[in-house]
Amino acid sequence: MPNIKSAKKRVKSNAKKEVNNTNYTSSLKTAIKNVEKAVKAGDKEAAQTKLKTAIKRIDKAKKVGLVKDNKAAREKSRLTKKTNNME
Repeated sequence: MPNIKSAKKRVKSNAKKEVNNTNYTSSLKTAIKNVEKAVKAGDKEAAQTKLKTAIKRIDKAKKVGLVKDNKAAREKSRLTKKTNNME
């Protein structure tokens, strides 16, 4: 346990950041899985609406710094391609 006041403060702020980061990453993964489920089920309209939310979550994670630029672009491209190639 830290003794210095600033170190104590860092422990608190790191705990808050950890909770936020966990929430962002879990919602991101869930959104991606929802798109993939809709594509697998063959529901094009649901896949397109879920794709929009997934893209929002990817962009938010990128903005916060959880996902690098290339990974965000790759994920968006991959999901968009899957949705567009549905019959």
